[in-house]
Formats: sequence, C-alpha cells, structure tokens
Amino acid sequence: MSSHLDALESIAEGLRPMLEAKTAARNAAINQSRVVIQHSANAIRATHRREWERARERLELASQQVDVLREHVRAFPDLYHSGYTQDALKEYTEAAITYALVRNEPIPTPEALGVEPGAYLNGLAEAASELRRQVLDIIRRGHSTEAERLLEAMDTVYSVLLSFDFHDAITGGLRRRLDALRGVLERTRGDVTNSLRQQQLQEALEAFERRMTGQDAL
Repeated sequence: MSSHLDALESIAEGLRPMLEAKTAARNAAINQSRVVIQHSANAIRATHRREWERARERLELASQQVDVLREHVRAFPDLYHSGYTQDALKEYTEAAITYALVRNEPIPTPEALGVEPGAYLNGLAEAASELRRQVLDIIRRGHSTEAERLLEAMDTVYSVLLSFDFHDAITGGLRRRLDALRGVLERTRGDVTNSLRQQQLQEALEAFERRMTGQDAL
C-alpha cells in the first residue's frame, strides 16, 4: 500500500512545473493587459483631441502589445479567454473602432484586430458611446452635419448590436453595455436636436434681421 502512495509524491512533482509555468504566464498576461489598456486609452484620448498621428502611433503600439499578450497565453487557452485578457482586447478594439468612426474610415473587422466576437462586440458598443464626447465638442462650436453623422453612426451601431440576443455568458456582458449605449444615444440625440433647433432659430432671426434692415434702407 505504501508503495502506491509513494508514487503520489512523484505525480505531484510532475505537476508542479506545469503549474509554475502557468502561474508565470498568468502574471505576465495580467501585466501585459495593463500595457495594452494604457496604450488603447491614450489612442482614444488622442483621437478625441484630433491628434491623428499620435492616435495612430498609440494604436500601433497597442497592436504590438496585443501580439505580446497573445504570446504569453498561447499555451494556455483558458488564460486567453480569462477576464483580464479579454478586457484588454476589448479596450484595444474600442480604441481602433473609435478612431475609425471619428475619421469616417472603414471599421476594422474582428479578423483584422485578431479578437474574439465577445471582445469585438463590447468594444464596438463602447466605441459608439465614445462618440458622444465628439458630438458635444462639435455642437459647442456650433451645429454641423458632422455631429449628425456621428449620431447616425451611434444609432447604426446600437441597431446592429441589438440583434445579438445571446446570453451574457456568450457575449461577455454585452447586454449591460448595450443598455448603457442606449442611454448615451438618447441623450446625444436630444443634444443634437436642440442644437439643430437653435441653429435654425438663429438663421431665422438673422434672415428676419436682414429683411428688416433692407426695409429700413428703403
């Protein structure tokens, strides 16, 4: 009997290196996820400031760090699908799509970004929410068709995402982000509508003033 139990220690020692390797990969992935998120956040910040070159540089850095992150977890699929890894990929997706939407460029595909469906859909939802800041910055300077274009983009993204009626375990919590996007979209639509009405009122007053000035001249 004891001889059988003696083998247990050997089995345990055989497992130890695998768990040590996985622990090291997990720690590296967590640290790398933070790097990806930081570069992605900086890319979004540069996009809002319309610093296009800096935004592209940060996106490229984020892309490079995503590759490093994937390498860390390549041997451990469960670490790749873990929360911290997928959150980093979501943030990277958000940054890339935000840049594309603001610049009115083609939206990158999941394949181009190398991300899973859940990370892509959640990143898309958050990118659409980011457009509110752009819209508000535009209408502060006066209403323009650019604000209407961005609002239409938000509405389109929301409509597309609404069709993904899957369990949150499949989509990575998309429903919660979709609810948040709906609120952002409604507020933004109200802001754009008010801005348009103010512009129309201003134009009507200016036209009336021109007519009155012309009559006075006669």
